[in-house]
Amino acid sequence: MILLLLYVFIAIAAIQIIYFLTFGAFAFAKDKKSKQYDIPVSVIVCAKNEVENLQQLLPQLLQQSYKNFEIVLINDASSDETLEVMEQFQKENNNIKVVDVENNEAFWGNKKYALTLGIKAATNDFLVFTDADCVPATKHWLTEMAQRFSSKKKIIIGYGAYAKKKYSFLNLLIRFETLMAAIQAFSYAKIGIPYTAVGRNLAYHRDEFYKVSGFINHMKIRSGDDDLFIKDAASGKNTAICFAKNSFTISKSKTSFGTWFQQKRRHVSTSSHYKFIHKFLLGTFFTTQLLFWILAIILLCTSAWQYALIVLGFRIIIQYFILGFAASKLKEQDTLYLLPILEIFLIIIHFGIFIANMTSKPTHWK
Repeated sequence: MILLLLYVFIAIAAIQIIYFLTFGAFAFAKDKKSKQYDIPVSVIVCAKNEVENLQQLLPQLLQQSYKNFEIVLINDASSDETLEVMEQFQKENNNIKVVDVENNEAFWGNKKYALTLGIKAATNDFLVFTDADCVPATKHWLTEMAQRFSSKKKIIIGYGAYAKKKYSFLNLLIRFETLMAAIQAFSYAKIGIPYTAVGRNLAYHRDEFYKVSGFINHMKIRSGDDDLFIKDAASGKNTAICFAKNSFTISKSKTSFGTWFQQKRRHVSTSSHYKFIHKFLLGTFFTTQLLFWILAIILLCTSAWQYALIVLGFRIIIQYFILGFAASKLKEQDTLYLLPILEIFLIIIHFGIFIANMTSKPTHWK
């Protein structure tokens, strides 16, 4: 019985190592820019009850070094002074356009409906999206994102980081989870099967939006204006990644485990609508992760512990090697100091999210 478990453990470890080698597609990728400069760009921000966040974000957007851009602000039926803040900035800056969206019976509280109206109102064909509750890492954010567009690459996937907070295990865990999600997203995009993006740092040409009739295929699903759009519109031919350090956006992480757990439930809820190949790859990675650590703990308590330790050590070395290069690209090296502990915590949390989403539906866009 122990020998059988050991063989299964070795097989699962081999599958995990294959995944990490696949992640090398991003870990060892070179940063590529196109020759397009100063193409007219529309920055689109959809906000619902975001007065304070907009007052922090908009000055930084206006200070971007890019020359040729407008800002399209979408007020998604806010109940606070969001619209007033938008209109005040519009009065003071001639490159700001405001779209005021009122709730209607057919699309009550639907962010995708609001985004669609904003996209239609945009003057330019090249669209760059961010959220009201984050800020560009530098004044060169827009330049970096826009320079990834080319005659073939019409969808650009960027990195949305979280601000570092000292002495906070939750912040470290959130940033580690974000790093792992980005590594998978970028790696699959690099090998030609993109499946997701983050709406706080995403860009695409208007034509790509209309080719798939916008969000029509998933309009009734509250989440997914980023990943489900990527599912419909992105391919290996039309998608590029942007991971230059000046291209990041920065958000504040949740300060309580409960609110972060609910946020992750919303994000994960859309994965059931992914293509089969992506569900298979993501599901297999998580399942083998879970089984790897369960079997590792069991075997380390048996007479085969020496062999289990060798396999465990070899897998962790490969993991550190690949993830180390990837984390260096995204300036998240400190998230790897407690790698095995963070990985086990994340496995437990994802399993909890899976169970919770099976029993109830998570709440969505405000």
